[in-house]
Amino acid sequence: MSGSSSSGPSSPTVSRPISSTPTSPAIHALSLDDPTDEARKEAAKVKAEANKAFLSHRFNEAADLYSKAIDLNPKDATLWCNRAYTRIKLEEHGYGLSDASTAIELDPKYAKAYYRRATCYLQTLKYKQAIGDFRKLLALEPQNQLVRTQLDSTQKILRKTEFEKAIELEEEKSAVLRCLEIINEGGCDLDKTYDGPKLAVGEDGKYQINVEFIKGMIEWFKAGKTLPRRYVWEIVLGAHAHFAQEQSLVNLDLEDGMTCDVIGDVHGQFYDMLHLYSLTGEPSDKHCLLMNGDLVDRGSWSIEVILTALAYKWLYPKRMYINRGNHETKEMNRTYGFEGEAKHKHGDQTYKLFAHIFTTMPLATLICPTKPPSPPSPNAAILSPDGKKRYFVVHGGLFSKDGVTLDDIRKIDRIGHQPGTEGLMCELLWTDPQELPGRGPSKRGVGIAFGPDVTRRWCEANGVTGIIRSHEVRQDGYAIEHDGLCTTVFSAPNYVDQAGNKGAFIRIDDRGTQRYTQFEAKPHPPMKPMAYVSGGLQSLLS
Repeated sequence: MSGSSSSGPSSPTVSRPISSTPTSPAIHALSLDDPTDEARKEAAKVKAEANKAFLSHRFNEAADLYSKAIDLNPKDATLWCNRAYTRIKLEEHGYGLSDASTAIELDPKYAKAYYRRATCYLQTLKYKQAIGDFRKLLALEPQNQLVRTQLDSTQKILRKTEFEKAIELEEEKSAVLRCLEIINEGGCDLDKTYDGPKLAVGEDGKYQINVEFIKGMIEWFKAGKTLPRRYVWEIVLGAHAHFAQEQSLVNLDLEDGMTCDVIGDVHGQFYDMLHLYSLTGEPSDKHCLLMNGDLVDRGSWSIEVILTALAYKWLYPKRMYINRGNHETKEMNRTYGFEGEAKHKHGDQTYKLFAHIFTTMPLATLICPTKPPSPPSPNAAILSPDGKKRYFVVHGGLFSKDGVTLDDIRKIDRIGHQPGTEGLMCELLWTDPQELPGRGPSKRGVGIAFGPDVTRRWCEANGVTGIIRSHEVRQDGYAIEHDGLCTTVFSAPNYVDQAGNKGAFIRIDDRGTQRYTQFEAKPHPPMKPMAYVSGGLQSLLS
């Protein structure tokens, strides 16, 4: 499918203040008066429809139906709890937290509501609050061993997080140097029994990469095999050398005849990524790939995904670009599976190396076509100072305040740092667009939501034709929003094996024309998403 984005007029609106606790839609409009018997019966019918939609993975429809049932019978705690679970499936954990809290207010002994709220706390990195709800749940159900296991796992995560904060960033900053030391000491030599694809060795005795190795590596992965640790380190270090030289905002100029494909989240879905690459083609002199964050976590082939992408970065540093996503971070990796997968396949030191290279990935890319638009834009597109289209590509989105410039983003000190839960880096990786003007609380519980007026002001102030971001499932693989100024692209079809969505990517040419390509999910070996999540958290997060 193909098309092009457009923009239209938008009247300026004063931003709404941001609330620290997002409220699930429609809560403020409800009356908690006793419903009539007729309303209760109708609510039960609607609830049954919502349950069917949920079981069919039609989560948006289920959320709407639960909302309708709540309008009819707002005192039924199960409706609020069910909608909270639906919000969790939609990754709207801020909304889910609000719904679960309302269910608990209505029924303080409702065990499942505490479970849903603990899930939301955990997924928004509020470990202490999650632990509190697990403990309340165990007081209600002292024999629930699954919850006890989940409590233990969350307590371990909290202890590890607090320890890392105590030692600050020393370990993260030294991971590359430590791996180089181990190599020089002979502690990471290539296993002589390894019979897979081989890296070339240059005249200087150092390993080199070529396209034949990458193709062989992909086939090796498809056969269910892993690379030796030495090759993994060489790939990561090879890509690191290029990331470390790039600014936090990378300029990508599309010269005469060049195209760039913008790829959204792939989340460890290796077999879908291979199909995607068959559609985009490999990087070449006239063709770039830009992966817009969230390469890892959720899917259970995150190592294969990230090593393939980093190998291309090492081989084609000026044709393969990778932005950091909110899942290229320590806290998300320990919760959603990448840390467990990396350690299982290649050991602790390898995970530390990945954790550091994630901090070196740029935070955004400015795609700059070098030819004027053709035909001249009839929709008064916002152009750069020299009359060209250009696109700001970032994983999450815009900011909690006006006035942030492209230079401000370039100057962000990212290397060795995690994004945290506030500030420019956090907002670049976490925020989402909203339909209403102004700014609002995040449905995720982290970051903010920004409206179409915020997008237009920022694009006009910075001479940007449009924002391309990822970070959210879109059923068609992409969605053009905010009067054409904000496009979401998501490239993990049938996300976590249950969303039923298409994947998509966007091709941009040297005049700034955009074309959209959709694709379906491909079969994969029988392994569930998040197979490497630690302890008892897999059932909680899936």
